[in-house]
Amino acid sequence: MTDAIHIVCPACDAVNRLAPARLADNPVCGKCAAPLFSGRPLDVDAARFNKHVARNDIPVLVDFWAEWCGPCKMMAPAYAQAASRLEPRVRLLKVDTERAQQLSSQFGIRSIPTLALFRGGREVARQPGAMDTGNIVAWVQSKL
Repeated sequence: MTDAIHIVCPACDAVNRLAPARLADNPVCGKCAAPLFSGRPLDVDAARFNKHVARNDIPVLVDFWAEWCGPCKMMAPAYAQAASRLEPRVRLLKVDTERAQQLSSQFGIRSIPTLALFRGGREVARQPGAMDTGNIVAWVQSKL
């Protein structure tokens, strides 16, 4: 399996090696047997964020949001629907900027919601403001 990619388990954070052709085969974690893709965003803290962004070989889309933010709450269902349309090609994460203030500062998050797309551990695109499902999916696809 020389062309294997790494996928971080959303349940136990174990790093799994997987042939790219198997992404659509509903793969499960080799450690905990949980599905590697659930079709919904994963809420993460700073440690989990760092592992998922650094170790996933697929792009990672992050929604920086806060509980008190009206536009964030309005976009949440659209972001969840985007996850079902983008996985397994893209992992979707949610970062609560109130609980992960260091991440917000590190990435210079000035307004929320803000979407940031990471590839190979590096930010490759950013989009502030709420969007609907179709626009989220189209934006991600245009950046890949």
